[in-house]
Amino acid sequence: MSMTDPIADLLTRIRNGAMAKLQKVDIPSSNMKVSIVNVLKNEGFIKNYKLISDQKQGVLRIYLKYINETDSVISEIKRVSKPGGRRYVKSDKIPSVKQGLGIAILSTSKGLLTDKVARETGVGGELICTVW
Repeated sequence: MSMTDPIADLLTRIRNGAMAKLQKVDIPSSNMKVSIVNVLKNEGFIKNYKLISDQKQGVLRIYLKYINETDSVISEIKRVSKPGGRRYVKSDKIPSVKQGLGIAILSTSKGLLTDKVARETGVGGELICTVW
């Protein structure tokens, strides 16, 4: 597995963890990943997360959330902008995810924002991923 895209790795581990019905997944931490899972938590897609220090970069433990025993709250989590092809959008071109049922996470000059907040604030940025 190539580690050239740690964000894609984060999303894949969340997706695989949810499919395997895991309660939690651990991944190497970074500020960007923490920002992303913080948005996921605020938007109700994960239960919680915590940072665990180790001798290296630290571990980000993400507690997955399920509607009932079997259905993950996250039906799909997808990387949009990739290291090989970054995708930037202006505030008036931010896509709506599943008619607003999902969210897009953007990296903007004001930090990581959901598509809704970015539109309201009138800032565009890099379209990191979509979740629903």
